[in-house]
Amino acid sequence: MSMHGRVVTVFGGTGFIGRPLVGALAAHGARVRVAVRDVERVSPLKILGDLGQIAPITASLTHPDSVHRAVEGADAVVNLVGILSESGRQTFQSVHVEGARTVARAAAQAGVGTLVHMSALGACADSPARYAQSKAAGEAAVREAVPQAAIVRPSVVFGPDDRFFNLFASFTRFSPVLPYFDRGGSLGSPRFQPVFVGDVVQAITTLVETPRPGETFELGGPQVYSMREIMELIVRETHRATRVIKLPFWVAQTQAALLGRLPNPLLTPDQVLMLQKDNVLSGACPGLEALGIEPQAVEAVVPSYLSRFRPLHRHVILRDT
Repeated sequence: MSMHGRVVTVFGGTGFIGRPLVGALAAHGARVRVAVRDVERVSPLKILGDLGQIAPITASLTHPDSVHRAVEGADAVVNLVGILSESGRQTFQSVHVEGARTVARAAAQAGVGTLVHMSALGACADSPARYAQSKAAGEAAVREAVPQAAIVRPSVVFGPDDRFFNLFASFTRFSPVLPYFDRGGSLGSPRFQPVFVGDVVQAITTLVETPRPGETFELGGPQVYSMREIMELIVRETHRATRVIKLPFWVAQTQAALLGRLPNPLLTPDQVLMLQKDNVLSGACPGLEALGIEPQAVEAVVPSYLSRFRPLHRHVILRDT
């Protein structure tokens, strides 16, 4: 099915995944509405399409009327909105559950044929982490309003603008050590299955172009890494002498209790709870391969953007004057 002339509304279109998704949808011929609270943030995205192909529309998940206007007349809706930590009125419940329900209900009432909702790998109603609980509750809210919605659950997403590899790589510039947390016993270091942002974008674009009603997809890369292996990879690719050290989980809990009070915390108590469980594909749901996508490996992409964190070696040439 061609997307030429189809209208796609994207919530969260100015984020890490949203920006390349908007460009990909435009490249496939879609007319893209980017639903945001601040329309000025869409301006840099307009160059990704032809004149008028990418347009901002004012919308907030806390104002259902604005969401209804954003989806009215759309052929497809994609909801990428999510938060990693809570701040003020932006809570997991308000964003991941109520916000998801608002978008799904608006799509249903507008008769939108396709809805793609982004959840997260590890979404689980029984999880001790409120983030994972809210993601599971959000999925349920979406399914209740739009049973035919497609849901994607990515693992840790990596790419040039990510907040994972870049964050830890930045630590190597000033810290002599890079810690990883160990859960003790046979559990050891938490494991991840990082997925390339380009693969996530391709998956969502495919689901918009060729809907898979009612299916849930787990998106992960081709390889599983322990937290220790990820830290070692970062040190290796940044060419730093930083030591990778193991810390017990009680240290992570202590740090999170302090850092969690900051406006943009690097670590929260809820995230520590998430680290107590591996973030890898369960095998219970189809993945990238089911969508015809061969996942990119971390080693094929990450070195290209972690090079910015390597030491600078300048040679000064003195000339006679």
